[in-house]
Parts: sequence; structure tokens; C-alpha cells
Amino acid sequence: MGKRTYIAVAGNIGAGKSSLVDWLCRTYGVAPFFEPNEANPYLSDFYQDMKAWAFKSQLFFLTHKFRIHQELDRTSGTVVQDRTIYEDAEIFARALHMQRCIDQRDFRTYSELYQTILRSLRPPDLLIYLHCPLRTLRQRIAHRGRKMEQNIKPSYLRRIEDLYADWIGGYKLSPVLTIETGQLDYLTDLVHRLDVMRRIEKYL
Repeated sequence: MGKRTYIAVAGNIGAGKSSLVDWLCRTYGVAPFFEPNEANPYLSDFYQDMKAWAFKSQLFFLTHKFRIHQELDRTSGTVVQDRTIYEDAEIFARALHMQRCIDQRDFRTYSELYQTILRSLRPPDLLIYLHCPLRTLRQRIAHRGRKMEQNIKPSYLRRIEDLYADWIGGYKLSPVLTIETGQLDYLTDLVHRLDVMRRIEKYL
């Protein structure tokens, strides 16, 4: 197997992760690894009743994200991942626990499994963190029209954003490149596109 460079793209719902991953793959010809949202059989139920389905949904994400990490570890060249296993645990599962959608016993079980998985993971070579104002996140979520996302409350998005700030503030596993995406248009604006390319290529 050849040398592998692992780039992870992190950020809140609607921050622009999938768009950036798509663009990076087209620009540099690298392999994408996307979050398994469409495959999650609990997700639609989760958005209707978070407390009933949170633990099951998060276990699905943790299991499948671990599988994705194993697959990208076997892939040579440069790989780009849309949302990491770290975010599943440190942001989303923690937020649901804080909201009492995952009780203490289930969260302890989840955390023990997560810590066991962490010991077998190689961290990213570069973490790209996309930050976007909450108002813009809400506009993007409404605009893209995913039915299961339309019931997301502003308070939930804010809690997620606060947890991201705490997580990024203490993240030490790899270099972090923070990109403000509120006004960024790297898909059609040449100046923005060149700026993002320059910033990313410094690390590669």
C-alpha cells in the first residue's frame, strides 16, 4: 500500500462539509468518504422523537464511522472524509446526553465503546473545520429542504455550535485549518477558490 494522507472535514449541520468534500475531490482527484446519513435506518425516526431513537441512531453512526475509518486506512493516496468519528461522540452524542435524550447508563456504554475504538484509529493528517454563523446555518438547512432536518430547533444548533467550539479549542491530534464559510463561495468565485486552495496546500 502506498502512502496515505487523510484530510477530515468537520463542522455543524449546514456548514458546507459535503460541498467542500465534493470540490476537493474534483479539484485534486482524491477519494471521498461521506457520512452514512442515507443508510441510517433510525434517522427519520430520530428527528421525530429524539429521546426514543437517539441512542440507537448514535450507535449506528459510531459503528459505521468506525468501518469508514478502517476503509480509508486501507486506501492509499489522499483521502477526504465528511465528518469524523470524533464529532459523532464529542459533539452529537454529548449534545443528546446533555438534552437527556441519552441517559447516563447508555451514554456510559457508548463512551466506553468510543474510547475502545479510538485506540485503534490513526488521526487525520489535517482537520479542516468549517465555521458558519447560526443564522446562515438555519437558512441553508431550510433552503436545501431535507425533510428530516426541518424540525431541528435553533437551540439544538446552538448547543452543537458551542460543543464544536469546545472540541476544536482542545483538539490536539493534528493541524487544524479553520475556514469561515458564512460568505464563502469556492464553487463559483475564483478568488475564494484560490484562497482555499492556497490555505489547504500549505499542509499537503
